[in-house]
Amino acid sequence: MTDIAAAPGRTIIGEPEVVEDALLVGPTAAAIVADPQWAALKAAAEAIRPHQIKDGSIPSPDAHAEAARHVGVIVDALRHFAPLIPYDTDYLLAAARDFEAWRDGGFDVPDFYDALDAFRPADQRRDGVAHLVVFPMYTQNGSSDRLVEAVVFEVIWPEFVAELERTAYGNPLYLGLRFADFTPGYDTNSAVLFPESVAVTPRVPADAPEGTPAQLPVFTWGAIFADREAARYRRVVRAAADITKLDLPADALELLDDQQLAERTFVMWDMIHDRAHMRGDLPFDPFMIKQRMPFFLYTLEELRCDLTAFREAVALWRAEGTDEVTRRHARLVQYAVIFDRIFRFALTGSRVRNYDGVGGQLLFAWMHQKGVLHWTDTQLAIDWDAVPDVVVQLSDAINDLYWASIDRPKAVHWLKAYELVSSTLTPHPASNWARGLSDEVLAGPLKGYTDLVLDDEFPLSMFYEALHKKMATVIESTAGITGASDAA
Repeated sequence: MTDIAAAPGRTIIGEPEVVEDALLVGPTAAAIVADPQWAALKAAAEAIRPHQIKDGSIPSPDAHAEAARHVGVIVDALRHFAPLIPYDTDYLLAAARDFEAWRDGGFDVPDFYDALDAFRPADQRRDGVAHLVVFPMYTQNGSSDRLVEAVVFEVIWPEFVAELERTAYGNPLYLGLRFADFTPGYDTNSAVLFPESVAVTPRVPADAPEGTPAQLPVFTWGAIFADREAARYRRVVRAAADITKLDLPADALELLDDQQLAERTFVMWDMIHDRAHMRGDLPFDPFMIKQRMPFFLYTLEELRCDLTAFREAVALWRAEGTDEVTRRHARLVQYAVIFDRIFRFALTGSRVRNYDGVGGQLLFAWMHQKGVLHWTDTQLAIDWDAVPDVVVQLSDAINDLYWASIDRPKAVHWLKAYELVSSTLTPHPASNWARGLSDEVLAGPLKGYTDLVLDDEFPLSMFYEALHKKMATVIESTAGITGASDAA
């Protein structure tokens, strides 16, 4: 095996005076993974996990001696890597101290506040920059338990995306990533790395005035593994197109044949989607944190952001001044949004409050009912010339709902949102909402509204029921997939 210290670092090309001092050079992701210390860290992390419970603690004293040995291995590895990954030195050393504090505190609920506060990957947002991350955390769409996870990845940040972010779609926290190696929490459907998932205890900042409440650290980044998104897209859409006999345009086929092209396309989509959560005429907290509400409200919020990315891609694709690289990817984003939504989102996961599933169903039904998607003679066909404007119309409908709801009570917003979805998707025949909520419920607390939403309020259509039987195995096979996998 190759030691990371002997591996060549990245080269910055250019005159010394034009190279920014802040752009520190580190190893490749492959060099990190090849270092024996990564293998030791990963093995130790995996050995600790069985002893942890949901909150990340290790309550059994009998396991503490073994866990302490594994923590020692992790700490040694972190201190080994700290000088070798210069832009992450502060984080790696803070993580080592947090692991030691967890051990010395008897493996109570872990608190990695200092490590999380020190990790600033968005400060080095350049194509190919590699990071090693280890935290007690849960992985969305993976494990809901805060177990020790370790992952090595590299940043995907092509120049055209950097230019879009600088000039039109400012999103300084967003990162697109590519997996290099990971612990079992990522051998799942999880394709995100968010600071919100890390085990931390709020604290009062040291320089805060007296009476300041305890706070979480300021979150300075949010990352999505575009290689996993691209790989599963390629596998699922290829299968769906074959099953439905869909004749794909030549440029849409390029996405299925080129993993790196698909990764760049998803980075562009995700960057615009991510910033859309905080922009627009929003009647409520866009992330709806700690709010219990009908799941179709989440459907509309996620779909709103995807369709914002779609409509911006249409605008860039049509604009006379758009450079050819951006124009090409803008067209590909349109295919990616539509096909990921109607083929993968609609059929992935259970039918229990599956808000992304409903979003895919809604987009498909809207396109079908507007006459740009056809299922005739058991073959799917799409009128691509008419698609952009029709899909933007759905974006307009959601935006209009949001704008009007700024002046509405929350209950009325919920009812109007249901009206929008049910005007296109057919509700379950036993739906309380479709029949009309009683005056007693309407006059009561909002909890009563939410309690009457069925788990599968908008069941799959006959088309989707048949497609699901043929696609389920393919979709299931994408768990744990990466850009290095055979995604064709």
